[in-house]
Amino acid sequence: MTTVGIATGAGRGMGLACARRLTDLVDTLLLVDRDEPAVTAAAKELSAADGEVRIEPFVLDITDRAGLAQLASLAAELGTLRAVSHAAGISPTMADWRRIFEVDLVGTARLAEALRPLATEGTALVCFASMAPFLGNLEADSAVAAILDDPLRDDFPDRLRDALGPAVEDSGLAYAWAKHGVHRFVRREAVRLGPYGARACSVSPGVIDTPQGRQEAEAQPAMAALVERTPLGRTGRAEDVAAAVAFLLSDEAAFISGIDVLVDGGVCAAVR
Repeated sequence: MTTVGIATGAGRGMGLACARRLTDLVDTLLLVDRDEPAVTAAAKELSAADGEVRIEPFVLDITDRAGLAQLASLAAELGTLRAVSHAAGISPTMADWRRIFEVDLVGTARLAEALRPLATEGTALVCFASMAPFLGNLEADSAVAAILDDPLRDDFPDRLRDALGPAVEDSGLAYAWAKHGVHRFVRREAVRLGPYGARACSVSPGVIDTPQGRQEAEAQPAMAALVERTPLGRTGRAEDVAAAVAFLLSDEAAFISGIDVLVDGGVCAAVR
């Protein structure tokens, strides 16, 4: 049986670090990113480092339903879906509130929808969320929760704005709510996948030293204060997050599903 892995956001940063760890779990690995030069370079790098695993780049915007269908079709042709690391996403400085919801929450739901028919015994999915909802102490009332739990409706962003008010147009708040939606989505996905012997979890990175993380830190001075209050006294590394993802995807985590793992150096424990 040929096992297949998918790593999204694999062109750089945490997505690439996760892709490196997936080479220990699968026979064939599809690297997914919208940045063609970056994902092609990543595939060459990983192929040179591990000649035993077939590694293929796949250029895709994670919100593209037709492209996701092609990704699922290719994965099915190559073998049995074993592991998915879904790191593709954007942060507050990268887009407006609508695009943040579209990529970070709707994109997650579309990816899971496309890959769900491939789920089988041993399949595991890890989606990237964030510590932001914990720091913001977000609590969704029943009306907001119902909207968040149905992100594939065409009018999803407008319904959510009506429920949360114009404040959600702030990109930072939109990001926190989108990632809260990912937390909720993963719990529901775990219930859907369980009967097939498949699992779903999420990870919530803290302040991580990646190009995207540094961009956010430059725009948000408050992040420096979070680092200072982090019990472990440093920013995280992409490899710290990748290690958690690798564990959740591994057979050692075979009875773990529907949870979120904070990878934040303890900062949420310190400031909440």
